[in-house]
Amino acid sequence: QDVPPDYETIGTIFGYALVALSWLLIILTFPFSMCVCLKVIKEYERVVIFRIGRLVFGGARGPGMIFIIPCIDTYRKIDLRVVSYAVPPQEILSKDSVTVSVDAVVYFRTSDPIASVNNVDDAIYSTKLLAQTTLRNALGMKTLTEMLTEREAIAQFPLALLIVERVEVKDIRLPQQLTRAMAAEAEAAREARAKVVAAEGEQKASRALKEAADVIQANPVALQLRHLQALNSIAAEHNSTIVFPVPVEMFGAFMKKDV
Repeated sequence: QDVPPDYETIGTIFGYALVALSWLLIILTFPFSMCVCLKVIKEYERVVIFRIGRLVFGGARGPGMIFIIPCIDTYRKIDLRVVSYAVPPQEILSKDSVTVSVDAVVYFRTSDPIASVNNVDDAIYSTKLLAQTTLRNALGMKTLTEMLTEREAIAQFPLALLIVERVEVKDIRLPQQLTRAMAAEAEAAREARAKVVAAEGEQKASRALKEAADVIQANPVALQLRHLQALNSIAAEHNSTIVFPVPVEMFGAFMKKDV
C-alpha cells in the first residue's frame, strides 16, 4: 500500500535547509551582509517578522535594532502613533425621526500589532469603515437633543484591534426647513415666557395696590399724606405751574351737597 508523502514534513525540512544555507551565506559575506540583515526600528514602531511564511517566535520586535535573514524573512512595520481620521458627512436619522448631517473626527492607534497583520488585510482602512458604521449606529439611537448635549457620551465606542483615543463630533447640521421650524418654536417659547413674567408682575402690582388701598381706607390721614406727596411731585416737575393745595374734605362737602 502506497503511503502519501507528508508534504508538511518535507516543507519543514526544506525550510530548515534554506535557513542553514542563508546563515552560511551571511557568515561567508560578513561583515557586508550586516548592511542587509540589520534594521533599525524607531520608538513608535513595531515589526512583525515572518520566516518562510510563519510568524517568528517572540511576537512583535522593536524598538531598536533587529536581525533579518535575507530571502527567507519578510517583515511588516506597524506604526503605534495615534491616527486621525475625518469621518465624511453622514445623513443620520435620529431616534425622534430627524434627519441630520454629522461630521466627526476619530483618533485611534494600534493596540495589537500581530493581530492587525494576521487577522485583517488592511487594519487602518477597516477601522475607518467600522468607525463610520459605529458612529452611525451610536447616533441613530439618540434623539436630536441628546446629540447636541451628550457629545462626550457619543464618543465612547470600542473598535476591534485598535484603541480609540477619542471621537469629536465637529458639526451637526439640520435641514433648513427644520432649522426655521425650531427657530419659530424657540421664539414662541420666549414670547410665552415673557407673557408669563408680565402676568406675574401685574399680579404682584395689583396685590400691592390692594394692600395700599386697604391701608388708606383704614387711615384717612394716609390719604391726605399721599395727596400732599402728589402735589410735591407736580411742583418739582413743573416749576412754572402754581399749585394751590385744596383740602380733600372740601370735595367731600361739595359731593354731599350735590347728593
